[in-house]
Amino acid sequence: MNSKYQPLFEPFALRSGVELKNRVVMAPLTNYSSNEDGTVSDPEIDYYIHRAKGVGMVITACTYVTPNGKGFPGEFAADSDDMIPSLRRLATSLKEQGAKAVLQIFHGGRMCPPDLVPNGDVVSASAIAAEQEGAPVPRELSEQEIEEIIHAFGAATRRAIEAGFDGVEIHGANTYLLQQFFSPHSNRRTDKWGGSLEKRMTFPLRVVDEVKKIVAEKANGPFLVGYRLSPEEPETPGITMADTLELVDALADKELDYLHISLMDFWSHPRRGVETNRTRMELIQERVGRRVALMGVGSIKTADDALKAIETGVPLLALGREIIIEPEWVQKVEQGRENDIRTTVTKDDQSELIIPDPLWQAIMNTPGWFPVVEK
Repeated sequence: MNSKYQPLFEPFALRSGVELKNRVVMAPLTNYSSNEDGTVSDPEIDYYIHRAKGVGMVITACTYVTPNGKGFPGEFAADSDDMIPSLRRLATSLKEQGAKAVLQIFHGGRMCPPDLVPNGDVVSASAIAAEQEGAPVPRELSEQEIEEIIHAFGAATRRAIEAGFDGVEIHGANTYLLQQFFSPHSNRRTDKWGGSLEKRMTFPLRVVDEVKKIVAEKANGPFLVGYRLSPEEPETPGITMADTLELVDALADKELDYLHISLMDFWSHPRRGVETNRTRMELIQERVGRRVALMGVGSIKTADDALKAIETGVPLLALGREIIIEPEWVQKVEQGRENDIRTTVTKDDQSELIIPDPLWQAIMNTPGWFPVVEK
């Protein structure tokens, strides 16, 4: 290994006591490849095994905590105890490769396709559709239903513990239900769950409290809890960077293991609400970096990109598309072969990369996902 990349390979101890062998994490990536009954499929297991050998931690694709939270075709389930054997199989497969296994728990809210949820009953904080063509108008959740979903996040956490995962990541990003409650676009409530910035934080913070309560009650050893968030929304009204700095402050008080800042570009700047001459990661690191570990993600493609990002003081880096296209990203850097990292795919690379058919079709049919070149 080129010694200049050594900072990427330093071990890191999380607050809970979970220890990572290095600073590189496989980001949660939807792969659309689970079985119809919500269990993890064989191709999915193979895909993960092929990518878990080098990283310090794998965060799984999101798993839904209630039947009406399913956000994608081919998404695996954590909504009943019947799913524990499936979850255990995934956790075991990841841990056998030497990576810590983290289950990302999720509810899609208004972003759920109606044909994936019972009776097409799409729900959210308020009856406001997403600003997308054909987006359904969701039904506003009742107080009792909100409490039931909070408890469902706790129940999914218990299943993760019983299945042998090393932790859970609460998915509060990418326009899904927790973000919908925090956003002034999707949350127009006037009760205790909405209105002011503080009230819009109530639901996500209650989910954190419930998850941590279950961990305290059920985990027999170190078990991590992370939280993923998106710092801004393009809509007006929408989440601003100023809102997010208040949210990360509140989350830092919860003594989480990390905050995972969901960005397309690690170096991106705020849209509005704060000074825009500094990056979002800089602002969040300054606000809470001494109180909670941060995980950065977004357009970290090369070893030099990763080194530059880690030198900002952010202790953990997640690789998403980069580790789909180059399953041995970490090993190649570790072996001094960083110039061999794959940056493009051809239409014939699926079997070599061990990518399940539904994910491969998404890659091939989504312009800009990856540079696809002819051989």
